[in-house]
Amino acid sequence: MIEKVLRFGLVGTGRISDSYVQAFKGLTSARLVAVADVVPEAAHTLAAKAGCEAYDSYQKMYEENALDAVIICTPPISHPEIAVYFLERQTHVLCEKPLSVDLSGARLMLATARQAGVKLTMASKFRYVEDVMRAKSIVRSGILGDILLVENTFASRVDMSERWNSDPRVGGGGVLIDNGTHSVDIMRYLLGPLAHVQVVEGRRPSGLSVEETVQLFVRSASGAIGSIDLSWRLHKEVDYYLNIYGVHGTVCVGWKNSKYRQANSRDWIVFGEGYDKVQAFRSQLENFCAAIRGEDALVITAADALASVEVIEAAYAAMHANAWTTISPRPEGAADLLDIEEILIA
Repeated sequence: MIEKVLRFGLVGTGRISDSYVQAFKGLTSARLVAVADVVPEAAHTLAAKAGCEAYDSYQKMYEENALDAVIICTPPISHPEIAVYFLERQTHVLCEKPLSVDLSGARLMLATARQAGVKLTMASKFRYVEDVMRAKSIVRSGILGDILLVENTFASRVDMSERWNSDPRVGGGGVLIDNGTHSVDIMRYLLGPLAHVQVVEGRRPSGLSVEETVQLFVRSASGAIGSIDLSWRLHKEVDYYLNIYGVHGTVCVGWKNSKYRQANSRDWIVFGEGYDKVQAFRSQLENFCAAIRGEDALVITAADALASVEVIEAAYAAMHANAWTTISPRPEGAADLLDIEEILIA
């Protein structure tokens, strides 16, 4: 058991890093002691906000600090290289989504973590949103009956023309791998293993070299279906970004509140206060720290992280083929049953 306050480093000072700095405030189990970025000015700016040291390389940050764990917030193409560096040095890693732009990178990261005997998890903030967790509890209670359909919408106007997210050499694709990684993780969380996927791409009015708008359809191993709307180009005026439809009721998870209603009732029951980004990030860090200390299991397991990359890879194949595509030639549920080493060498 690790009783000391865990010392964290953070690599990459893009937009998402500010959320981690806020999440560390008030966190008693860990503190941020250093940040690194290849742009020194960016590293110093973030370090000033966090009250910690700044470095122009993650290697120097590691060499000059006794780090217990690190958070990787760099563009996806760099995740395997940076993660492997820290994992080989027995440093626990929380890596922003997507874990990797391809399966080979993801398998390398997971294999290295296992060999080093340290924790590796993928950041997926919506798994830690209190309303999403409560929605999962409602589903598990059985009051909705069998789940037939889950709908998810992440669609808002964002200018991506000057951001790395729209460069396939850096981000691995467009809105499908970017926002879609959140979506497929939510679908797996609620529906269990996913078996098939279909993707329809919309127009590219911004002229990007990657997809800007897609509709993603998934079918779970149990037969439930999921519908996902993703876009950087249009804003869908929806109060609820996640709707779960069961035989006996419905759950709606929203930005400002969440509610459910059973089919035999006219009344909606409000059970949440909506999306709290800082809460989600702090809960994610708390779970990671508890796992490092041996006090709790990781919410996002090795199998979850690998499966997210598998689903997105299959989704791109489906988009290009314009056909339903099998997510994995092996049973999707095998990731939860087999020893992870067997999966990594497959």
